[in-house]
Amino acid sequence: MLIVSYDIQNDRTRARFAKMLTKNGAIRLQYSVYEVNNTDRILNNLRILTEEQFAKKFEGGDSVVIFDAATIKLKKYGNAIHRDEDVVYF
Repeated sequence: MLIVSYDIQNDRTRARFAKMLTKNGAIRLQYSVYEVNNTDRILNNLRILTEEQFAKKFEGGDSVVIFDAATIKLKKYGNAIHRDEDVVYF
């Protein structure tokens, strides 16, 4: 099972991303949070589609987080990747 959460600024990209999720069996939990409970093949296809078709379209303020509940692994895209980095202030 995957939990996918996103914050995408561009309306067209956001709509296409949400449509891609629902086509792959995702169930909307909240406005921008989906649960995908499907076969491993479908889950892998979803990851590949996100990486190959959408990751390059994400802008600086966009965030997509894919939480794999089976392996407890996160995959982040866009602005979400910066939240795990240390911040140094001078």
